[in-house]
Amino acid sequence: MPFQKIPDLDLTYALISFDAAGNERTDDSEGGVFSPTVLARAKQDKPTDIFFFIHGWKGDFEGAVDQYNRWIGAMWRLEADRAARGASFRPMFIGLHWPSQPWGDEKLADPPPPASFDVVSASVAEPAGAPDVNQMFEDAVKTFGDDPAVRAALKVIFDTYAADPNSFIVPDHALTAYQDLAAAIGFSAGGGPEAAPDQEGVALDPQQAVNAHRIAEAASSFGIFDTVKKGILGGLGQLSFWTMKKRGRTNGEGGMHTFVKDLMNAIDSRIHFMGHSFGCVVVSSILGGPGGKGGLPRPVNSAVLVQGAVSLWSWGDKVKNFNTPGYYHPVLTNKAVSGPVVTTRSANDKAVGLAYPAAVALVGQAAFVPALPLFGGLGSYGIQGTSIAQSTPMLDAGGKYNFQPGVIYNLEGSAFIPSHTGIDGPQVAHAIWEAAL
Repeated sequence: MPFQKIPDLDLTYALISFDAAGNERTDDSEGGVFSPTVLARAKQDKPTDIFFFIHGWKGDFEGAVDQYNRWIGAMWRLEADRAARGASFRPMFIGLHWPSQPWGDEKLADPPPPASFDVVSASVAEPAGAPDVNQMFEDAVKTFGDDPAVRAALKVIFDTYAADPNSFIVPDHALTAYQDLAAAIGFSAGGGPEAAPDQEGVALDPQQAVNAHRIAEAASSFGIFDTVKKGILGGLGQLSFWTMKKRGRTNGEGGMHTFVKDLMNAIDSRIHFMGHSFGCVVVSSILGGPGGKGGLPRPVNSAVLVQGAVSLWSWGDKVKNFNTPGYYHPVLTNKAVSGPVVTTRSANDKAVGLAYPAAVALVGQAAFVPALPLFGGLGSYGIQGTSIAQSTPMLDAGGKYNFQPGVIYNLEGSAFIPSHTGIDGPQVAHAIWEAAL
């Protein structure tokens, strides 16, 4: 894609798009892939610092542009933070896009208006007016992969739903179809919190998935589950949530890791990462490399994980009730980040607080319970299970953190983060600057 200009600012950023398999897209408006152009620009401009931004769940192309415009714009408007970098500061901003929007539009030209980003776990979106079951079915087929096994399993599920849209009981033949669908897409959940993101969580249970989503929806007064289809289609939430976690890891460990490695080998700029929601899976996977065991050529200088939809234990050296480290613990042992690692958490984030445990553990529990749960997200608890993590409040723009290298800071940001996607305020932008500084 061409470089994107942020409205009302004299500032551009590069936007590189990848497909579901983690390969860079080749259907941009200029033809071919865009990363060689970005590499050439970096070699020419010799930036002192390169900032990567990675969106999360429910990010189609237009949504990614909207988010990066807001996040980067919020940073650029903090003139004092920019000045603190010194007169020689020459930044470059890069957004990495991956198809994380179930039933989203992935055209790279003339995309539709931005979709809502208020849900972490979703299944089939309810269309306006009377539901068009046939269209919902075709959209689901596209999301899970249009092969005969997927289509056949989804047809049984949708036919059962159409026969009684108000039923929350998954009959035996639909349960079998769910199992067939899971087998067709390679569903691999069933492991503990120490497992890879797409292997963490309980095994497939469509009926319990429907029940968990109903409980979580009832517990929320914010309507964050409005796009989770009622009836037995609610069971698709567990599978779609898993699909996007797997896609995030595939992209991070695949094409995105390769691009960052190529960039590091080409120039010696300082590198900084910011990820949001499932984008924190992507960032962690870029840092960890293939299989969590293939690092980058050198450490990056900072990493900020904003309202992360990744396990609170995934970076830890000892997971609760397990004597094994989390999947991303090698990021710490290999010192993949030379500076600080910063996370944010907010009690106002009902998406990570409710939808994450509903989709991973199939429980309708609220976050911030007294004891740390087995399954929960960074956006509720920060990184746990390591002695180098400390909790501290998020500061207003202009506050001084005095972040130290090699330390994890879990920022309690409820005063400044009003929702899962309410992260474009100056306080979050200031924390990113401070981590980079």
